[in-house]
Amino acid sequence: MPADLLQPIGGWAGPSQPRLIPQPLAERGVLFRAVSRVSRLFGRPELPNVFPLIHHNPRLFWGWMFFASRLMPWGRLPATARELMILRVAWLCRCRYEWGQHIELAERAGVSDRDLVAVTRGPEAFDDPATRLLIQACDDLYHHDCLTDDTWQPLQAQYSEKLLLEVMMLAGHYRMLAGVLLSAGLPLEAHIEEHLQGSHARVAGLVEEG
Repeated sequence: MPADLLQPIGGWAGPSQPRLIPQPLAERGVLFRAVSRVSRLFGRPELPNVFPLIHHNPRLFWGWMFFASRLMPWGRLPATARELMILRVAWLCRCRYEWGQHIELAERAGVSDRDLVAVTRGPEAFDDPATRLLIQACDDLYHHDCLTDDTWQPLQAQYSEKLLLEVMMLAGHYRMLAGVLLSAGLPLEAHIEEHLQGSHARVAGLVEEG
């Protein structure tokens, strides 16, 4: 199976050409350039283009970055669970930029190839009940903007109120961000694109097994 055939039904969404490019380096300001040096905290040796894209509006950027950092990398959910949730949202939203960025982060966090493929198939593809529940939460919030009772009750039994809110806000935040990325038409950075193609090629056999 060619690597580029691992994609959602209907294909990846968004315009064929970028509509809004990341803010040029000369326009980013001293503070932004200083903060960009700590991008390793987000698991990146280089700052992803989503940051200079959103920095076109500095007033929104700084508040967004503070909020987003409370979900990733400084969230309270385990990194594997967090990355699987983000990937599920990216897949449902058909957002290739979000998907590509978090494939690499998920692999670093220890997510298995089988779980990467399971993300594309939905909650029932996961054997682990706890993971299946979190993926179901993503599906509920994407399709209905509300957790069903069947999802809420076991989540409530498993997580504190603080973590329940984090689960819901994590899914909601990355759905919102997917809309921004898709509308802007932001393409993957070259090194992330290369990694994504390699990951897709590697799991192609598992996809064919399904």
